[in-house]
Amino acid sequence: MDQVIGYIHRHLFDPMPLERLASHISYSPSHFTRLFKEKTGLSPLYYISSLRLSRAKHLLLTTDYSIRDISLEIGQQSLGTFTTRFTKRVGVTPSEFRQSRSEASRHARELQNLPTWDDPAVTLLSEPHLPAWAQLHGQVEPVVPFDGFVLIGLFAKPIPEGLPPYGTLLPKPGPFCFSGVKPGTYYLMATTLNWGMDAVDMLLPQATLRTRTRSPITVKPGEPVPYLHTLLHEPSPDDPPILISLPVLMNQFLMRQKAGVSI
Repeated sequence: MDQVIGYIHRHLFDPMPLERLASHISYSPSHFTRLFKEKTGLSPLYYISSLRLSRAKHLLLTTDYSIRDISLEIGQQSLGTFTTRFTKRVGVTPSEFRQSRSEASRHARELQNLPTWDDPAVTLLSEPHLPAWAQLHGQVEPVVPFDGFVLIGLFAKPIPEGLPPYGTLLPKPGPFCFSGVKPGTYYLMATTLNWGMDAVDMLLPQATLRTRTRSPITVKPGEPVPYLHTLLHEPSPDDPPILISLPVLMNQFLMRQKAGVSI
């Protein structure tokens, strides 16, 4: 699988039908797909499309290519389809993402000056009026020291894309609790941002510490979810890219802080 993932990264914009990828390591397409999903959490083609969108983010910030040219560069012939998919999975339009450097820096300054990080939408303490199964408790710890904060959420897919149904920011690694979680299947994912990080690195988080649950978290009425203990590690090639624009999550947290209610 590592060989195939390396091949995908080196030939990202080449045609890569499933049969070609499977034959690269002499597996049948069905067997290859199963093993690939075990390794990355995603199907091969979804993994490739995610990497291409991540590349589009990079081109938006580091070149003056038109959005149409970037769409064509990543193999998306329709500008409308590219814009729709980008917006859904990144959280902002391509144009908004390109112009979000100043916003990212402003949000980081606001976060650094917060007197408290209490989030009205979640709490570190159990809420007694909620059943135990509606609360997900856990702890997140880094494998190496860092000077910054943690963005953590429960996502609908095994990739940090789109707005998480439940998410918050932590001023440092440690305990967390999501309250009022509805029955369903989720994937816990988190990443870090360092104080002093420039805006482009916030928007293109390639080297940040991160974590993800390999198995889905199933929330069922009457069945408490086991305590979640996870480690923030350095990125590895099989990690899915962080597609959601992190300043979007930072802004939502700040808005909840100002409003004092869950929004």
